[in-house]
Amino acid sequence: MLIHGILNPALNHLLSRARHTNTLVIADRGFPFWPAVETIDLSLVDDIPTVLDVLLAIRPNFIIGRASMAEEFLRQNTAETQARFRQALDGVPLDFEPHPALKARVPGAIGLIRTGDTTQYANLLIESA
Repeated sequence: MLIHGILNPALNHLLSRARHTNTLVIADRGFPFWPAVETIDLSLVDDIPTVLDVLLAIRPNFIIGRASMAEEFLRQNTAETQARFRQALDGVPLDFEPHPALKARVPGAIGLIRTGDTTQYANLLIESA
């Protein structure tokens, strides 16, 4: 029985299958559903968990080579919110692109983790190193 780290078996299974340059999506509660992309829904209620909660939980065992977010995130969120994301991604190159371009890359992801996050444009694509 697992007693530390990620306890969700579906999430553990998804993370263990990631290889070099595979992309994983951590999405807010309103992010579209793609039937062809394995989705693990961790949402419980508003903001539980958040994208940052999931990111911080997987960072110890998932090496991120680069991350991408929507440009709209920068316009819709405070400097404090932006700083929390940058701190959680410390040492990881972070790119911003238009939201439609970010969504267009989702079908190439190995999986999508849906959260209860209500932060505007908090969706994050992370690429394994």
